[in-house]
Amino acid sequence: MANKAYKFRIYPTKEQEQLMMKTFGCVRFVYNKMLAERKETYEQFKDDKEMLKKQKHPTPAKYKAEFEWLKEVDSLALANAQMNLQKSYRNFFAGRAKFPQFKARKAKQSYTTNLVNGNIRLLNGHIQLPKLKTVKLTQHRDIPPHHKIKSCTISRSATGKYYISILTEYAHKPVPKEVKALVGLDFAMDGLYVESEQGEKANHPRFYRQTQEKLAKEQKVLSRRMKGSARYEKQRLRVAAVHEQVANQRKDFLHKKSRQLANQYDGVVIEDLNMKGMSQSLHFGKSVADNGWGMFTTFLQYKLGEQGKHLIKINKWFPSIKTCSHCGHVKQMALSERRYACECGFVCDRDWNAAINIKNEGKMMLALS
Repeated sequence: MANKAYKFRIYPTKEQEQLMMKTFGCVRFVYNKMLAERKETYEQFKDDKEMLKKQKHPTPAKYKAEFEWLKEVDSLALANAQMNLQKSYRNFFAGRAKFPQFKARKAKQSYTTNLVNGNIRLLNGHIQLPKLKTVKLTQHRDIPPHHKIKSCTISRSATGKYYISILTEYAHKPVPKEVKALVGLDFAMDGLYVESEQGEKANHPRFYRQTQEKLAKEQKVLSRRMKGSARYEKQRLRVAAVHEQVANQRKDFLHKKSRQLANQYDGVVIEDLNMKGMSQSLHFGKSVADNGWGMFTTFLQYKLGEQGKHLIKINKWFPSIKTCSHCGHVKQMALSERRYACECGFVCDRDWNAAINIKNEGKMMLALS
């Protein structure tokens, strides 16, 4: 079985909006209460793992007697808060994450509810949800009939827009495709990537850099407003709207580029880069964030996987830039050198040469001729 989520915008009434906001708050409250208890237990028994395993974990039902207003919201949303906390602890003990942190009011506002006995149904331009009844929805694409709804996550953006992400489950076993068409991608700070076939760049528009001046003006106005006033809130929404537009533009561009590559090639070879480390060591913070390489590779991976195609990641220490793609000679290169000139007479754009080497390394990993 495979999972796929469909995200749509919803338009709740004032009463539904109030109940959503109350649910966001209750989920955060219950999560923090359970975390506080579990943190206390962990501090008490962290040196005795056997005793720590025997301790009973708190549940949302424990707090409903003391805080009766918790009964007003969807109980499944509170149950999912408990599951999220449990997942955070599992990741912590497995060494995959830091110790769970308390949720702040300014954190992302969302909650998840599950399908139980037909309590979630898609209707004509509406969706039926627990406690909320029917909520108006803009469904810009159909969900295939063989996709069964598992859960729904309701979220609120910084600009006050509401969205629903519908998680579905369906039978899907992609047949692995033979790799005939292969392409190598070399990460490029100024254009997202350079591909190995024609040396073309993705020409990422760098949406954040384009709106940086406008954003600075809006933030300057915000800094002059009195915090908590109506004018401050109005200006805060303007700043949030600029950020939201940039994020949407970037995501749209990355979706289209990754879809184009996934449809055109059977395999894509990239370097396994540490973008966070790169942004810190080379002081490319804004540029790396604006580029969105991590998001792009995530999109590329699932789009290729759906079709039985392959995303091949080679070692980040592979000398793709220093190696001649024509004869294999390795030489040192300064960052300022933009063309690769080899002793064998081969001359090529530095990034295109790297992309060809990345493709060839991917070929060797797949044992292709």
